[in-house]
Amino acid sequence: MPSPDRPPLDLQLVWGPLGARSLEPDVDIAVVVDVLSFTTTVTVAADRGTAVVPHPTGDEGAARLAAEQGAVLAVRRSSAGPGDVSLSPVSVRGAASLDRLVLPSPNGSTLSRLLDTPGRSVVAAALRNAAAVSTWIGDRTTARPTRVAVVAAGERRPDGTVRQAPEDVWGAGAVLAPLQALPGVRLCERAEAACDAWRAVASSPARALRRSRTGIELVEWGYGADVDVAAEVDASRAVPVLDAGAYVDAAHAVEPL
Repeated sequence: MPSPDRPPLDLQLVWGPLGARSLEPDVDIAVVVDVLSFTTTVTVAADRGTAVVPHPTGDEGAARLAAEQGAVLAVRRSSAGPGDVSLSPVSVRGAASLDRLVLPSPNGSTLSRLLDTPGRSVVAAALRNAAAVSTWIGDRTTARPTRVAVVAAGERRPDGTVRQAPEDVWGAGAVLAPLQALPGVRLCERAEAACDAWRAVASSPARALRRSRTGIELVEWGYGADVDVAAEVDASRAVPVLDAGAYVDAAHAVEPL
């Protein structure tokens, strides 16, 4: 039975790589949220049965990894031509054939690598699959207290530091809000604030995303359709979990999760 000072489900929210590194080893489930656009793209890939291998950069190491695994290497969104796959969820959705994808991302992929430790489940969540992830977490709660950390990616500044991003707060809140109603749940103050922030925009997520700083930039750069995909709230039932270094839908994972 859970100890009196540890609830059955303990939910916290942290930011970026520093937050990921601050997590205690006993965190059972880490949820990566990078709505624009890494985790949204992972959900689109999972919907079509594509395994996604996260990689922090698109350098020669990523190219070697793709070659070793017989995977497609995603190119930079700005460099993508017709038929190329990139961090754009639209490009993944439209790809003719895509069994395995190496997906560079300085935010979501970096966090995925940092959080991938023995005994911990790492999950990719976005607005598209927030309800599915919440249900999956709730179903995994056992007699032993379960510690869940939602890690909001944020965005990189030109100097490499990470700024907070409202779209990742909303994504975190969309995952956490359904869990908030379960009995015996404890949320940190930051997690409670994320739930409130999500409820404030839940009636018009597409509008909110397009008015966020990253959303404005993507629209200006010609990727407004990617923002629209990110706003497809609960369109996906996939729960992408890291399994042997690749995100696959939990329903098809080889390892018991």
